[in-house]
Amino acid sequence: MAPSGLAILLGTGPVTGTGIARVLSDPARGNFAVALLARRPESLNEIASSLRQSSPDAVVETFPTDTSPGSLKKAFQHIKAHSSFQGLKLEVAVYSIKHASKKPFMEETYEDFTESLETYVGGAFTFAQESLKRFFDDHGETPLSEGAPKKGTLIFTGTLGALRCNANYAAYGAGRASVRQLAQTLAREMSEKGIHVVHTIANGPIADDSGEDQKTGKKMSADAVGETYLWLHRQQPCLWTHELDMRPACEKF
Repeated sequence: MAPSGLAILLGTGPVTGTGIARVLSDPARGNFAVALLARRPESLNEIASSLRQSSPDAVVETFPTDTSPGSLKKAFQHIKAHSSFQGLKLEVAVYSIKHASKKPFMEETYEDFTESLETYVGGAFTFAQESLKRFFDDHGETPLSEGAPKKGTLIFTGTLGALRCNANYAAYGAGRASVRQLAQTLAREMSEKGIHVVHTIANGPIADDSGEDQKTGKKMSADAVGETYLWLHRQQPCLWTHELDMRPACEKF
């Protein structure tokens, strides 16, 4: 079965990103061709290989990149030109970067603090802008009010640090909170144009298996995160979830 559309995932790590990509690329579930983006090509290739083994009909391609504007823009150009994705429209874009910074505030430097913001928040800005350009190029710019259907879904994977933060996490908290606010302003601007913008809060450990910890609610399943993202994408304009708190059953809050 040919893919029904294209999904772009930035932050394809061995746990959460792999679970999201597995669900989106599975012909029996998401049935999307998936572009996997992350910094390390070796890790990307291993993940792509494992996805193809678990689902031989999956269309998965890798694009090594960091979150700098030049690198991300080039990755989007390569995705558009790739032979595996010809004729496919972008349907889902996921920003799922794992980025942390821990340091006592009086030991923090201006350079390190702003570098952390540039890497995480700047990456979210560029990824969102390039994704939105592609959504509009692929689906047109007619708004929902004029009868146009949903154009796609843009999801930011956040953490509890976007809402409240502990000591020694000034840069981390500032970055996570900034991306949450970016998602909120984009939702308010882009919803009527047909783009569904979501910010999720992953609160608790995630594992890429179906072990005892998942069954007893101690850890989230990476595939469950992917299934949740697919469910979010399938929401129609009559009801869109903007922010979603995700946690395993036994996580304290």
